[in-house]
Amino acid sequence: MKQQPDNDLSLTNPSRRNFLIATSATIGASVLSTTKAANAGPISPAGPASKYIPKIKAAFVRREGEYGMLWPGAIYDGEAALKNYTEQIQRAAKDLAIEIDMQTKPIYSLEEAERWVEQAKAHKPDGLFVVLLDRQQHSWPSAYAAVESGIPAVVFAPIGAAFTTNTWKVAEENKCFICSTDDFSQAASGLKMLAVNAKLREMRFVVIKGNERKDEELLHFGTKLRYVPASSFLEEYNQIPVTDEIRQIAAEYMANATRIAGPTEQDVINGVKSFAVARNILEREEADGITMDCLGALGKSKVSLPCISWSLMLDHGIPAACEADLGACITHALVQNLFDRPGFQQDPVPETAKECLIGAHCTCPTRLNGLARPPEPYHLSYHHGKRDAVPVPKWKIGQRMTSADVLLSYDPEKPPQMIISSGMVYENISVPPAGGCVVSVMVKLDNVTDYLGYPGFHQIFFYGDFKKELRNYCKLFGIEPVVV
Repeated sequence: MKQQPDNDLSLTNPSRRNFLIATSATIGASVLSTTKAANAGPISPAGPASKYIPKIKAAFVRREGEYGMLWPGAIYDGEAALKNYTEQIQRAAKDLAIEIDMQTKPIYSLEEAERWVEQAKAHKPDGLFVVLLDRQQHSWPSAYAAVESGIPAVVFAPIGAAFTTNTWKVAEENKCFICSTDDFSQAASGLKMLAVNAKLREMRFVVIKGNERKDEELLHFGTKLRYVPASSFLEEYNQIPVTDEIRQIAAEYMANATRIAGPTEQDVINGVKSFAVARNILEREEADGITMDCLGALGKSKVSLPCISWSLMLDHGIPAACEADLGACITHALVQNLFDRPGFQQDPVPETAKECLIGAHCTCPTRLNGLARPPEPYHLSYHHGKRDAVPVPKWKIGQRMTSADVLLSYDPEKPPQMIISSGMVYENISVPPAGGCVVSVMVKLDNVTDYLGYPGFHQIFFYGDFKKELRNYCKLFGIEPVVV
């Protein structure tokens, strides 16, 4: 089957002519549809992460004097490299909507490097970014000082600035990402990781569950959780009217579906009404993402489960996790912000005849190619409980994909884990005649032979082969990667 690689994290927008850069845009801001399929009106994250601008301390490192590269690189045009990378750093900062506080002149000694690191610690930035334009003398000791600071550090060493004798000392260190390449896009992806982690720390998820209102914080990630009683969703659903906007969104869903298998127009309207309720709660609670104990809150009522509304949220860049699963909240947010596309939270089902894994659930986004790209074709079906309306997108056969699953740790001494696999889409399972959840996507994972024992639950499937990028992210932020 044809495989479609998709792992481009490059940043290509124009640069800004300042070293200190900040814009009002945010990582993971909503991307409103330009097509009819999901024209849901204004919606965007409303929590602290939507207002936070990540802050990075950056510096070049080289020796003072002529701007070649000390052996072996006297012919290296250091002046041109300094200008080139300065412009690329400015461009990346603008694209990522982050502040990069650049040291005004290169670091010329280890003593200067140590002072710079200590000053950075006092300012508590979200990360350090070090560019090496030399290899010998104080260059790598300066990089080691940044890595040992305890602040997540990205070190960019263009070709000529690193031998393996330099890099092996930090190859296994956490809290660092070493880019030994002339390809600045990898360094830009490191900057994006720093920004996304800061946003993840600042995010607030509203958790609709139980009977108690309270605020908590996730260990290791710092993500804020605001619990609101499950009854609040039901109460608001019963109070708000069916507006013209709700009817319009429902009509667009039906008009753009390839077919409708079961649900009525009223079922679709009821599902979209849940979107309006969720949006109100998101804004009122000043949250960046949402999750709900949906069956616990609504299962015994006749109120529509929020499957279609969660799909719509995901298509608009709002992390929306099923079943109040906090690990899925983090994974959704990470995938959306790092790769600019939504993911599919699912229940894993082994397929032993074809040696595949089936991801099955009733909430799946349609903008699988990216938040700013057209949706995949979908049809409308009943939820597996033969109630409510659910969009069922058709995944591309042969499309490269990644599976990610953050396993939270509630022990301060034990890091969280992330289960990571990559593979390709093998088949879309029709439900019915098969049983289970109506969105059932079969994937064949690379190097996996034991699907009966595949680890984790509610893994997030998403388009693109990003196993390497997730492993780098884990290393940079002290998460234990479990690459399957």
